[in-house]
Amino acid sequence: MPSFDIVSKVDQQVLDNAVNVTKKEITNRFDFKDSPVKIDLNKKDMKIDLEAESDMKIKQIVDVLISRSMKQGLDPLAFDLEKEPHQSGKVVRQEVPVRNGLKQEDAKKVTKLIKDSGLKVQSQIMDDLVRVTAKKIDDLQAVIKLCSGANLGIALQYINMRS
Repeated sequence: MPSFDIVSKVDQQVLDNAVNVTKKEITNRFDFKDSPVKIDLNKKDMKIDLEAESDMKIKQIVDVLISRSMKQGLDPLAFDLEKEPHQSGKVVRQEVPVRNGLKQEDAKKVTKLIKDSGLKVQSQIMDDLVRVTAKKIDDLQAVIKLCSGANLGIALQYINMRS
């Protein structure tokens, strides 16, 4: 039976490249000249720590980070921008977690969407991925189109297509 997996993964090397390009662009910008800026990627915890002298500059760094990561091929939904920047002494800090892997509630959203669609497919949650199987590849392609069109708030990739 044909099958494929729905995942939400971020390639660490691509993320590292996007952060490095962002650092380079911010250091070369005139409006950031002589201002303390720190952009660090914590690969173990999958977080990006941002530090600047004002809230406005943090927002500019986030904009550059998202645009550069999109050029690298990362989905902007991979960044969790819900936490607001906070004042810490003379600088403003923001922690941007990177979503890596499908959480249980996100996997349940995906399987509910698939089951409610009425397509003749089976979906099952396996750790941090959702495996979808069907008798026809056309049904699997309909599931990919359905999940891509739905606004679930998470970055999804479709891997391991087998027939």
